[in-house]
Amino acid sequence: MSAIAPQRTYEVKTFGCQMNVHDSERMRGSLEDAGYVEAVDGAPDVVVINTCAVRENADTKLYGHLGHLARTKRERPGFQIAVGGCLAQKDRATIVERAPWVDVVFGTHNMGSLPTLLERSRHNDEAQVEILESLEVFPSTLPTKRESTYAGWVSISVGCNNTCTFCIVPSLRGKERDRRPGEVLAEVQALVDDGALEVTLLGQNVNSYGVEFGDRLAFGKLLRAAGAIDGLERIRFTSPHPAAFTDDVIEAMAETPAVMPQLHMPLQSGSDRVLRAMRRSYRSSRFLGILDRVRDRIPHAAITTDLIVGFPGETDEDFEDTLRVVEASRFASAFTFQYSIRPGTPAATMPDQVPKEVVQERFERLVALQDRISAEENERQVGRTVEVLVSVGEGKKDAETHRLSGRAEDNRLVHFAPGDAAPRPGDVVTVEITRAAPFHLLADAGVQHLRRTRSGDAWDRAQADSCAVPAPDATSASQGGAAQGGAVSLGLPTIRVGA
Repeated sequence: MSAIAPQRTYEVKTFGCQMNVHDSERMRGSLEDAGYVEAVDGAPDVVVINTCAVRENADTKLYGHLGHLARTKRERPGFQIAVGGCLAQKDRATIVERAPWVDVVFGTHNMGSLPTLLERSRHNDEAQVEILESLEVFPSTLPTKRESTYAGWVSISVGCNNTCTFCIVPSLRGKERDRRPGEVLAEVQALVDDGALEVTLLGQNVNSYGVEFGDRLAFGKLLRAAGAIDGLERIRFTSPHPAAFTDDVIEAMAETPAVMPQLHMPLQSGSDRVLRAMRRSYRSSRFLGILDRVRDRIPHAAITTDLIVGFPGETDEDFEDTLRVVEASRFASAFTFQYSIRPGTPAATMPDQVPKEVVQERFERLVALQDRISAEENERQVGRTVEVLVSVGEGKKDAETHRLSGRAEDNRLVHFAPGDAAPRPGDVVTVEITRAAPFHLLADAGVQHLRRTRSGDAWDRAQADSCAVPAPDATSASQGGAAQGGAVSLGLPTIRVGA
């Protein structure tokens, strides 16, 4: 009788934005649906790299990783490397030319083909490159393996109809395609049924959702409908576009308790002249007006943004305009990027590219300004009592400080002292903010209240499954609502008792 061949193992490495993180969940799901299992020993049979083409030095990062994997490829028969995502969609056969030890290259439109391409490469003993120009199937129809038991991503659309001159996304992910509201809500409901308390709605431009099927108010309606799902406590979304952001969405945010008081609104530049060159169809006055209206209806909203420094032709006066708008906007935080040429975008061939040393100096000034504003805005949180959804792995020094970490409703990162409580990832704690730093808040007075949740129960079950031990009684845990008498999560090394 022949022995049963062991299951092949995999590891997925993700670069880039939230959309890529969500795509990686689909890749994991497709692999597991095909019989693969996630590697736990650091020596997978397959490594999948989900790439980004937007971030600076994305290609350098990819080829650096591939260079490290070349030795493994030589030493381990049967080891496979797959490269997918935005950079794969853009560079296509170039990847195999520069790294001939890669087995599979696939794009943003055919993630579900990954298992088939891996098997075909093994059978034919040659690289398989398959890049589709349009979606094979909508990504959300693919199986999914989520990394979190308490939070999930749901795509409401893919692609983008905007033509920003610095952005290559439309050419890589195609024109916008919207899912029907019923499909989106069914996926949200499935996540809630599986234990999730928080869902983030994803799209390249979420507030243009519905244009494809003729309803320009569809996104606000979707927020309200999702907010009516029993058990869904937190709704977030990213990213909107200022040009299409309308007051009906602000009203939906303000009137739907589950929609969190947080908004990511990409500014990119505070100079109207640069915004025009970027083909961003709004101006700084409109942007600031949106923030005013959001804060009028949602006073504690934390607003974050994206900024680009050194766009071609940016003058000292343009940069000063950006500093002025950033000062006025009072962002909780900002993702700030130095402009770099992306081949294939209109900006790549624009005249008056800004010298690197000028871009660096402006970048440092902008970061210093935003760091000061972030620290000041966080200082305003000291003394507030907030609810924190406990997470896993967000506090790099939690083991040293005996703290746990999680996100407040406004998405600020909070490190807290658990005291005698033993919260699990997915549970909710009430804490008082005692100190602030530019990038996080501290709550060292202990947990005022611990609410054990369905998500915490789901965490316990997942840990029990991985450890092959009985799970705690989920009913008693979720109904306990207090720190005493509840189940302690299994396999969570960051939990400490006492200060």
